[in-house]
Amino acid sequence: MIYVLPKLPYAYNALEPYIDAKTMELHHTKHHQTYVDKLNEALAKHPEIADVPIEALLEDLSKVPEDIRMAVRNHGGGHTNHALFWQLMMPASQKKDFVGSVSEALKKLAPSFEDFQKQFSDAAMRVFGSGWAWLVVNKEKNLEIFNMMNQDSPLSLGKKPILGLDVWEHAYYLKFQNRRAEYIAAWWNVVNWQKVEALYREAMKKKK
Repeated sequence: MIYVLPKLPYAYNALEPYIDAKTMELHHTKHHQTYVDKLNEALAKHPEIADVPIEALLEDLSKVPEDIRMAVRNHGGGHTNHALFWQLMMPASQKKDFVGSVSEALKKLAPSFEDFQKQFSDAAMRVFGSGWAWLVVNKEKNLEIFNMMNQDSPLSLGKKPILGLDVWEHAYYLKFQNRRAEYIAAWWNVVNWQKVEALYREAMKKKK
């Protein structure tokens, strides 16, 4: 299959003032597009796996031919991470309250929503260089917070991501420069909790 850049579910300026329009446009049309192009380039070398969904390839990288394994890990991860990231945000004016089964599950992870935010933000701040902070459903059907370097995907660890924050500098440097903490604080204003809830419910339905 040939992968294409997914359309954003909102305009580039829809997340203002928290995420600026120019960053969103460059992030989407340049950075994400590059991951898509490089993934297609790698898969073209091995038609025998070209029709295997990228999520399945990331879940078991050992089945990816060695000569393109790193490209699939990096660019396939970059594509899937970003495709999810766009969906996990929405204009602040459209946000709904954080309720549902995922909010109940988080009580096992943190005593309050504010404590959960701190744990997740701390994971994002601890990324050395480029990477992501993740909230995932693990194999035991419990929630976990952790970070990963570069474009590595939680799928490669057998974990289903339900919330992710890109802390590569290209995600925030035009507006926030080196002030990652300010970017993280701003991002909480545009989290799409409805999508988080839907992903949580889907992950909980899957077999262990």
